[in-house]
Amino acid sequence: MRVRVGSLNPAKVGPVQGVFGAWWPDAEVEGVDVPSGVPEQPVGEAQTREGAVNRARAALVGADWGVGLEGGVTFDGKEARLFGFVAVARGGRVEVARTAEVRLPPVVAGRVRAGEELGRVMDELLGTVDVNRGVGSFGALSRGMVTRADVWRQAVAFAAVPFLDPGLYPEP
Repeated sequence: MRVRVGSLNPAKVGPVQGVFGAWWPDAEVEGVDVPSGVPEQPVGEAQTREGAVNRARAALVGADWGVGLEGGVTFDGKEARLFGFVAVARGGRVEVARTAEVRLPPVVAGRVRAGEELGRVMDELLGTVDVNRGVGSFGALSRGMVTRADVWRQAVAFAAVPFLDPGLYPEP
């Protein structure tokens, strides 16, 4: 079984490997560089979901499964929240799940609202390098209690659930 993840980022490929490898130990999981079709820093649920679906569909080419993970930020007044969507594609069907969310610090929210990419802002404020390729903003803000991989792993599993027992989830 071949599973392609629409990203080369190990913080995204790893959780997919963990989920699919637990269900099917012989699964071959690989990351591929595909376009998301949305801005580098997606804003809002619609844009973030679209990025995940686009990545999953593009990753499916030449594979049995395609998985897209897209992190985004949503704004409500002065507050900003970090979250993500995972899309899992198989055949002509795509299923989607949303991750947990965390409120971003006001200084981060302001800079992301002004157009900066979250990972770069977090690196500058925390003195880290490529936080988005490691524990992520989730991990940095929770002091490692909940990492980016933890959040992605849960959403990958939930997005794939309808494929596990198609009798319980007929195609829409």
